[in-house]
Amino acid sequence: MSSPPPRKLHRGHFAFMRALAQGLDERASWDRYLRLEGEHADLRTVRRTIAWIRDAFAAAARREQRPGTARLILLDPDRFPANAPALPTLEEFAAAQGLEDFSEAEQIEAYEAAHRQPRPRAAAAGASSSRRMRVIERQLEALRWLEGLIAQDPRPGDSVGAWLNPSVARRLESAGIATLFSLVERINGVGARWWAQVPGVGERKAARILDWLHANEDVLGGLRVGRHVALPRRRLSPATLAAVVSASTSLVPFEKLLLPPDLDGSAGSQRAPTAACTLRAANDHEAIAAWLRAKGAHREAEVAGEGAEAALSATQRSYRKEAERLLLWSVLERSKPLSSLTEDDAAAYRAFLAAPPPSWCGPRHHQRWSPLWRPLEGPLTAAALRQALAIVRSLCAFLVGHGYLAANPFVALALPTLPRRPLGASRTLSFAQWDHLDRLLTESDDGPVGRRLRRAMRWLYATGLRLAEITAARCEDLAPPRRPQDDWLLSVTGKGGRRRQVPVPAELVAELEAELALHGYEDRVGAAANRRIAVLARFGGDAGTPRPWSASGLYQAVKAFAAQVADGLEGAEAHQLRKASTHWLRHSHGAHSLRGRPGQPPLLLRTVQNNLGHVSAATTASYLGTAD
Repeated sequence: MSSPPPRKLHRGHFAFMRALAQGLDERASWDRYLRLEGEHADLRTVRRTIAWIRDAFAAAARREQRPGTARLILLDPDRFPANAPALPTLEEFAAAQGLEDFSEAEQIEAYEAAHRQPRPRAAAAGASSSRRMRVIERQLEALRWLEGLIAQDPRPGDSVGAWLNPSVARRLESAGIATLFSLVERINGVGARWWAQVPGVGERKAARILDWLHANEDVLGGLRVGRHVALPRRRLSPATLAAVVSASTSLVPFEKLLLPPDLDGSAGSQRAPTAACTLRAANDHEAIAAWLRAKGAHREAEVAGEGAEAALSATQRSYRKEAERLLLWSVLERSKPLSSLTEDDAAAYRAFLAAPPPSWCGPRHHQRWSPLWRPLEGPLTAAALRQALAIVRSLCAFLVGHGYLAANPFVALALPTLPRRPLGASRTLSFAQWDHLDRLLTESDDGPVGRRLRRAMRWLYATGLRLAEITAARCEDLAPPRRPQDDWLLSVTGKGGRRRQVPVPAELVAELEAELALHGYEDRVGAAANRRIAVLARFGGDAGTPRPWSASGLYQAVKAFAAQVADGLEGAEAHQLRKASTHWLRHSHGAHSLRGRPGQPPLLLRTVQNNLGHVSAATTASYLGTAD
């Protein structure tokens, strides 16, 4: 195990020690200069920190071959009381003791025996208060010399352990935050509640860290905490979020990518004659934007807005994602315009997606406004790789068809072959696994968040809805049953804008009505005042209609719950649950509905096909081979 990096001394340490040497209030000085170290009320931390600073000062003085300065730094001026009585001179002592006729050496020996310290010099008059002032002056002089010698300014690449309280630094490092740069990147990437992802760092410690970073902004150069961190996420406007990451030629989303003139594709080697182009596109970025508009996956005026993002379907986001990845790779990795790519480049892109570098990868829950956003999560599976290549082939075919490209570099590239196996075979819960999850949902937190998660997972399992479909569902989309024993019907808009009605068990609707009543709304789903309320509404926030649960928020909540359940299991069972997600509940609905179980007969194939929104019954039928 490597030893932690040595802590560095900053100018705040020197300012604090100067304040102590001059007798200023310790609490006020601590709060002003060393608040990051912890609370002043924790006297052990205060004493430990003061001792560390003094030892570090003395060690530096010894390295410079000044042992006297080292001893001076460690000297406590309080050993010399400011109001102590002055000692007599040697002459006064001799007269008082009747030693005038003794030799000076004998007088000095008697003096030192009486006062247990060397005879004072005649000019000093032996005043203890004067000695104290001289010690303070010499300490201040020594501190000024040391500050010029060893005081440092923090740099972005420095480890957090070099500057922050050791216990706080250890907690940050355990959360994968090793340097000041990664600390600021994490803060800016997550926002106001960044500390919630760092066990052991609460709101108060986080506030102290922010104060220190703000105080050191000038010496940290361009490393700054964004203004958006000061406000909760729900209070930030789309414009504020859009300003978090500046447009650049780097790993940024499509709408933030700046193409250098020599790589923008305006003179790409595979461009078709300009006269033949039917697109209003002068470069590759504009050409891709035209394709995304044709797919409904691009909003010129509100591309960074939360509302525009929520309006995109999963398919539209997939189109944008693959076009974005290809353009970024072409410019940043291949150093050539997208409109200059050849068949060799297409093969290289396929290999890249199968093994992308770590710098391109990050968790999927980081949103597009965040500096932590990355275009990939990791190597693509064979199925995901096949889909990615099919989409970029479609993109290039569109550009060829509209006279922007002369040829499609992906047209001859072989797509990965996939083994034939039942739909969702590796991503389906067994009946026992679902029953275990459902039981734990019942026993889990009964607060608003816990109840919303319970409602979400039960609706997903009971209906087979896609993630985007369940988060878009509103109370007004529910129609009551015609007979008491029937299910409710939820009107859903699925892929391709196709509408369908999906049955919802009456007990789930009753659970939703109880939640509405609990938060002061009418206890009937069909009430006029409830029409716009989302089925998975986030109750308890600002006044007005509750906000719906975002798709990314729901996905992360289900993942976290499944991982928590997996922690209590072992072996293959635990491994499988750690991979479970919202889509697993959809697959489980399809497989379980078609197979049935005791007390629940199988559903008709066409019923499950409708629930899942499949165009082909053959797709639904493939669930029949899914094993437990």
